[in-house]
Amino acid sequence: QVQLVESGGGLVQPGGSLRLSCAASGRTSSTYTMGWFRLAPGKEREFVAAINQSGASAVSADSMKGRTTISRDNAKNTVYLQMNSLKPEDTAVYYCAAAMTVVVVTTTKGYDYWGQGTQVTVSS
Repeated sequence: QVQLVESGGGLVQPGGSLRLSCAASGRTSSTYTMGWFRLAPGKEREFVAAINQSGASAVSADSMKGRTTISRDNAKNTVYLQMNSLKPEDTAVYYCAAAMTVVVVTTTKGYDYWGQGTQVTVSS
């Protein structure tokens, strides 16, 4: 089992930045691919970014490219999502997820463990 706890969400003005963190614990969490997804009201859960176990490979959704960076610190069992130039349409609950694979995964079905989510609201 892997437990995931997100933090860092909150209210930010358009154009602002946030850094989300996801602390992992449990079964060798550093060997998992880690991803971020988001769920906005009335929409399906959407892929945001993912990073493989070593951190050598990372992918971001087209909607977030140039505005987001995913990174991980395996010594701390933590993955980060830095988001810049935030827009109101980025408002959502952001979820961290872990996949039992060494490759980058961009689909929800590819993930085995999920956190409870952290709310990000972009509004003036």
